[in-house]
Formats: sequence, structure tokens, C-alpha cells
Amino acid sequence: MSALNEQKIKIIAVTGPTASGKTALAIELAKRLDGEIISCDSMQIYRGMDIGTAKPTKEELAEVPHHLIDVLPPDAPYSCSDYVKGAEAAVADIVSRGKLPIFCGGTGLYLDRFLRGGNDDGAACDDELRKELKRFVDENGADALYERLEELDPEAAATIHKNNVKRVMRAVEICLVTGQKKSEIDKKNSEIVEKYDHKVITLAFQNRELLYERIERRVDLMIEQGLLDETKRLMDEGVFERSQTAAQAIGYKELLPYLRGEDSLENCVEELKKATRRYAKRQTTWFSGKDYAHKVYVDDGNSLKTFEDIVNISIKLF
Repeated sequence: MSALNEQKIKIIAVTGPTASGKTALAIELAKRLDGEIISCDSMQIYRGMDIGTAKPTKEELAEVPHHLIDVLPPDAPYSCSDYVKGAEAAVADIVSRGKLPIFCGGTGLYLDRFLRGGNDDGAACDDELRKELKRFVDENGADALYERLEELDPEAAATIHKNNVKRVMRAVEICLVTGQKKSEIDKKNSEIVEKYDHKVITLAFQNRELLYERIERRVDLMIEQGLLDETKRLMDEGVFERSQTAAQAIGYKELLPYLRGEDSLENCVEELKKATRRYAKRQTTWFSGKDYAHKVYVDDGNSLKTFEDIVNISIKLF
């Protein structure tokens, strides 16, 4: 280890696709390495969104201290910049007590920005402009907003799907507020020297079907645990009307057609399983492209490895 790294705070991160076993591994590492867990999940920050976000259970939360879970009401705005500030405060708190910070979650963008630091585009916020852009979309359509981004920042537009209105709107907002292209800010951020002495463990599967089987079981379990009731409660409270983030969250949006009487529960649950598989694939692709991510395979190609094997492999990496 270099002298520079010796001066940096040490952290571990457990990442990977949904249903890969991140929570169990992070808790076990925290127990063995005297650590505390910092959630790295864009939805677990919200109170009342428990089953659909696969939050740790009450029993799991009691095993080791957790941070950045149940911090905000479900309709509160929250950005990547907000996460970085919260995570930095959590790390400082954990380290001040001589403990090891262990990140756990699958929101790769949050972890990447935390590790690399960089420009705080979270300061590039203008509520009135955001409302104006939303009105623009309502009146002219998503394609018109995307065309505007293509004019302002064609490089950023090439990396964002035009149907992802939230990201398109955010990219336009950054351009108009800062006077800089979002793509230029992203390039500067990618050149930032990493701030922490980190080891990032990414749970991976040689046999993708084994992951998909876990996803199927998880969704079935969520339904048994009351995901439908949780979704209905949030809908009745008006959360999905007030928050586009909540309304688009996987685990909830797929069940809304059933609650509105537009589709059968069977079809909606199947759509939830498909959406979760697609999300897991995107997560896998994201972490595969990060040179700091060390893969720990959950399976040997035919069957799952034992949990103890996975824990031991992970500890050896650190």
C-alpha cells in the first residue's frame, strides 16, 4: 500500500445486482471487521417504502448499526449530491468511533460519485426552472425536451434515453443553471483522484439464471410480506402523485395498474419480475465497467457457493 493510501480513510463497499445477497454479506463483514453499514440505495433513504425497496429487516438492522436508511419522507427530493454529503458525514461519524465504514447497495452512481468526489452538480438546482421544464414536457411532450437537450449538450443526450424524462430534465437543468454542459462536468468528475482507500466487492453470477431464480423468489416473498398493501397505502397517501421518483420506483409502479383496476394481479407481478431482471442486468453492466470493482462470484456456474465461502473470499480481498 502506498504512503498516499495510508493517509486515506479505509472503507469497504458491497455492491452488485438486486437479490445477489449484498445485505447478508455486508452484515457479516461488519460483524467480523468491527464495522457499521452505510446504505447505498437511492430508495431506502425513504421512510415507509420498506418491502418494495428490500430494506434490511428489523432483525438485520439490530445486528449492526446502519446509516442513511429511513431518513426522509417518501415525497422529499433527494439527489446524488445529497447522498454524497450524507455518506461523508456517516463515514466521519463511524471512523470517529474507530469503526470500519461498509457501504452496501446497488445504486452505482451514488457510490461512484462518493468515491471519486468531483464537482457538486447538486448545487445546480432551480426549483422554478424545474417546474417550467415539467410544464414544457406536459405541453410539448418528452421528445421536444430531448431535442432541447440535443441542442444544449448533444454528448449528454447520446447517453440518455429520450424516454427517461427525469434524467433528460436534470441534464437540461444543469446546462441552464451552470452554463456548462453536463457532459463536460461528468468528464471533469471522472478525472478526480479517488478520495478513499477503498475495496469494492461486486457480487456477480457466472450463471445468470441463478440470479433470476433468486429474483423470482424475492418478488414472491415481497408479495407474501404485504407489498401490495404497502403500495396501496402509499397511493392512498398521494405519494405517487407528489413524487415522480416514488411513482417510477421498481416494486411499486408495476403494481399500480392492478390497484387502479387496469390489469390482473398475476400480470402485474410478472411485470415486476421482468422489470427487476432488467434492473439487475443494468446493475451488472454498470459495475462490470468499473475498474475498482472486484468481482466475487456467488456461483460456480452450476450452483450457488456457500455463504461462508463468499464471506472468506471477500475478506481476503480486503
